[in-house]
Amino acid sequence: MKWLSPDSGFMRGLSDLTDAIWINILMLVTSIPIITIGAALTAAHDAARRSLIGEGHVTSNYFKAFKSNFKASTLLWLLFGITGAAIACSWVFLQITPLLIPKFAFTIVWLIGFEWIWGLQARFKNSIGGTLKNAFVFGVSYFGTTLALVVVDVIFVSLIVASWFYMPQGEFLLFVFGYGSIIMVHIPILEHVFKCYL
Repeated sequence: MKWLSPDSGFMRGLSDLTDAIWINILMLVTSIPIITIGAALTAAHDAARRSLIGEGHVTSNYFKAFKSNFKASTLLWLLFGITGAAIACSWVFLQITPLLIPKFAFTIVWLIGFEWIWGLQARFKNSIGGTLKNAFVFGVSYFGTTLALVVVDVIFVSLIVASWFYMPQGEFLLFVFGYGSIIMVHIPILEHVFKCYL
């Protein structure tokens, strides 16, 4: 019964999964005003990283990071939220063939920044401009890592879409795991890069 030992891989994995679900719930609650989504994403990255290394309690880590990063993360979210909404609208409403290349280009640039910005904001003290610049520098310099982060997100979105069409009752389970679980998967990928700069 070694697998029931608190130090076993199974129990550590179960603990990480529980923390991911709780982080997802905290994100959902603190994102209700919409404008706070950036702070929620940053706090989730910080809380997930600390959870994986066994530092502190998830809830207190989350709200501490939420509060300390609120201003910068909110400004970054305004930038990414507005541009992301504009890009999404262009894909839905601007069905014009000559615009395909610019739409693909803006989408790729947006994804590169979005995948890195919240992890950088949670991990490093920097100006908003510095964090924004670094998100694109890291995103391009470590393009393989960026691709891995995008693939994780695409798999999750694909599961949601497949569940919607083929097994709607699975949507609730995916909703519970939510983006908190995705962030828990992102953290080791990001930390592999960040450790060289700490």
